Amino acid sequence: MKVCLDTFGCRLNRAEALDEEARYLAAGWETTGRHSEADLIVVRGCSVTARAQSDCEKLIAHIKRKYPAKRLIVRGCLAAANRGGEDRILETQLKAKRIQEIPVPSRTARAYLKVQDGCAGKCTFCIVPRFRGNPVSTDFAAAVDRAKRFIDTGYREIVITGCNLSAYACGGRKLPELLAAVSDLSPECRTRIGSLEPCAVAKDVVNIMSERANVCKFLHLPIQSASPGMLVAMRRPYRVADMEKLVVEARRRMPDIAIGYDLMAGFPGESEIDFAATKGFLARVPFSKAHVFPFSERPGTIAAALPGRIPVQVRRARAGELARIADENRAAFARKFIGRTVEIVVESESEIAGWTAEYLWCKASKSALSQGGRKFGRKGRVKMRVSSVEKHILCGDPV
Repeated sequence: MKVCLDTFGCRLNRAEALDEEARYLAAGWETTGRHSEADLIVVRGCSVTARAQSDCEKLIAHIKRKYPAKRLIVRGCLAAANRGGEDRILETQLKAKRIQEIPVPSRTARAYLKVQDGCAGKCTFCIVPRFRGNPVSTDFAAAVDRAKRFIDTGYREIVITGCNLSAYACGGRKLPELLAAVSDLSPECRTRIGSLEPCAVAKDVVNIMSERANVCKFLHLPIQSASPGMLVAMRRPYRVADMEKLVVEARRRMPDIAIGYDLMAGFPGESEIDFAATKGFLARVPFSKAHVFPFSERPGTIAAALPGRIPVQVRRARAGELARIADENRAAFARKFIGRTVEIVVESESEIAGWTAEYLWCKASKSALSQGGRKFGRKGRVKMRVSSVEKHILCGDPV
């Protein structure tokens, strides 16, 4: 039997999809990228934006129309998702093989460790809590044990992920303690942390990050806006001063740390002054990466009915302006590494390329590839001497 898994959205969806794929493989299934070959199709959807939801729903409708006789399971953050229902055929097969714990995925170069799900936030624009429910954290010892299993099977980078990582808590231990415990497992394995709100937990994560060489120096903050009024309207649980203080302290302790932001343009009521406040923040608080998107109304959220709706063309124009600023900053950050040595985890067997600890893509130069020589397998950690930059992509030679 063959299963085809289509996955949209965030690292959490990716982690869940990889775990599910591993379970099917352990039960004796084969995977395929073709719907036509599959006995079962699993779509893991995303509703974080209107476009993401539309793309998922179009794919589901296409599959139902073209392959009406095929089994289809919908998971993830979609209204059509199969809530709380496992694939009974899979569970029966796993039980017959006496497989109880989640097998370790092997297809990717980096391991994704899901440690948390759900969110109790009341952000006015977000629909995710409706699909994910209240916060639930993985048992501390179980999370560390799974990380060890990843390392034992050859992974050299573990990405810790969750719906709201800042909410991780188990037996009085929080995310910083978990990050420390996972990084202690092996100095040869890097640990990368997912998106964090700029709160007290993030401050403690910065401390751990600055003290440990094998914790990636990358901090992604979903700030959304740097206008005090917009943060209040969005019901975000922090202030602009909190964001700035956190980034300044992180850069004081780690001058080369990469800082990423999520930025939303055109939230209802966003004036030119509000937009200028966000641009001013970006100008005075250095960053290296940003995920920018225009506000989209999510039916069922408070923000969808707020007054002061911004015309779509204005939202897109503002998002485009923020994206241009982000691209310039990312390119400038990348140029800082020319002449320096970075380390990557190789992503494929066909080329020497991968992500640095600072979340910059680095690939071997054409001259290095033409010379042949040493071979580096997928998942391996390789040091690269950076010789040039193409926009924000590092190019260099293995050392």
